[in-house]
This record gives sequence, structure tokens and C-alpha cells, in this order.
Amino acid sequence: MSDRVVGGYTIDVDLLYDGERHVWLLILGEGRARVGMDPLGVETMGDVVQMYLQEPGVALNRGAAFGTIEAAKFVGPLTMPVSGTILTNNQAVASDPGLLTRDPFGEGWLIEIEPSDPAEFDLLVRGEEQVVEWFESKVRDYGAKGMLAE
Repeated sequence: MSDRVVGGYTIDVDLLYDGERHVWLLILGEGRARVGMDPLGVETMGDVVQMYLQEPGVALNRGAAFGTIEAAKFVGPLTMPVSGTILTNNQAVASDPGLLTRDPFGEGWLIEIEPSDPAEFDLLVRGEEQVVEWFESKVRDYGAKGMLAE
């Protein structure tokens, strides 16, 4: 894990990010990847109250819902950054959604998948320079819209 502080948030610049949905992807190897949310996406939703994650064995396309989240400022789907089959879900975060806020890149991960189309990795924000530039632009944009805590 290679952490950088960008716009006041600690992010892992080694991950791949779905820039529209604030979902990250960590390639674990051997046909396995872990999915979670970045801290900016979590903050803009407000306090997470409840979460539901799909059961293992479900195959989903990129952009399909792998779960739902209920938060102070958002109720809606959690969406796949790439197509794949769910191998496991993190029941610890489903039971204690605060993990998502406290440790978004560690204990707050959401699901592990077997990606079905590695070419979709190229659709994600990746590489330190791209990740930092994307994240800084989102912090500026959300700040200007009043979506961030003071």
C-alpha cells in the first residue's frame, strides 16, 4: 500500500479507481480482486447507517449493483468497477458500516471478486499521477459544491 495525502484525504495511489463511483479495486492475484470505497466517496454520503452486499456466486457486469447502501445523504446502489463473479463479501462491514469510514482501504473493504474481463482494468483511473490528479479534481469540485464538511 502506497499512501498519499491528497486534498486532506489519505488515499492509496497503487489501487485502481472507478472515478465516477468512488469505488476502488485491488488486484490480489490469481484471478481475485478486492473492491471498496474511497474516503471521499464515503464522506460525501454522510454517516452510513445500513448496507447490504450480494451473496457469493453472483456474476455481475461493470456498473451493476453488488449491494446497496443507506447513508445520511445517499441511499442507493454500490456498483461494480469491473465485471466479475462475487467470491466473498465482508460481513464485518455489513454488520458495522462504520468500518467503511474508519478504515476504507483495510477492514472496510466490501467484496472480493473474480474479474471476468481484465481489459476493463484500462477503464479505471490508475497510476500515481492519474490517481492524484483525479482525486484532487474531485476534492475541488465537491468543495465548490459544498459537499464536504468544513
